[in-house]
Amino acid sequence: MIRVDDIHKSFGKVRAVRGLGFTAPDGKITGLLGPNGAGKSTTLRVLYTVLRPDSGSATIDGHDVVTDSLAARRCTGALPHGAGLYPHLTARENIVYFAKLCGLPKSELNGRVDRIIEQLDIGDIAHRRTKGFSQGERTRVALARALVHDPQNVILDEPSNGLDVMATRALRELILQLKAAGRCVLFSSHVMQEVAALCDDIVIVANGRIAAVGTANEIRERTGCEDLEDAFVAALKGVPD
Repeated sequence: MIRVDDIHKSFGKVRAVRGLGFTAPDGKITGLLGPNGAGKSTTLRVLYTVLRPDSGSATIDGHDVVTDSLAARRCTGALPHGAGLYPHLTARENIVYFAKLCGLPKSELNGRVDRIIEQLDIGDIAHRRTKGFSQGERTRVALARALVHDPQNVILDEPSNGLDVMATRALRELILQLKAAGRCVLFSSHVMQEVAALCDDIVIVANGRIAAVGTANEIRERTGCEDLEDAFVAALKGVPD
């Protein structure tokens, strides 16, 4: 479970996050939505311990992301915006390196790496250096890296960015499998079709604040809009600058 409680984060005079709070439970898919600059990526970076909040707190399976960051990382798989792969390592070497960082024992490492490569259908690129990969190829390798240690919590920042239709379908199936296995999945996306198809709960963010929280139906009912995209726009209008 991921819990965010009244976090604030500023960069100089820019107040990126202003009192966000929400819960992403196990066994559910929680979508984090908002326009560019709303504070989504900043919030996700706080959760995967890249940034420290100025105030407030966040926990992953009860581990504080600031005071117990190593424990929080161990139970989290993160796909940041921008894959961040090592370009001179092969796809498999990138995954193996991360598996070792996560402390996978040698007896399990190769089998786990082979399984995630097969699951994400990247065997044809596994032994190529990642320099020169397409956006979709980088995303799939980064996703494999995020999942190789079998984390309970998965944080995905626009995971379908750059994927073709078939790869996007495979990604959605994988996310649903994670949910079925009781994992906590938190992801941001600009694709309303993707959100409507996958998310149990939705958190809409604007100007660093919560604009709406609930299921897709609850948000549509609250805004009086039948279409989720229209409901999204209507929710944003109620948030002050």
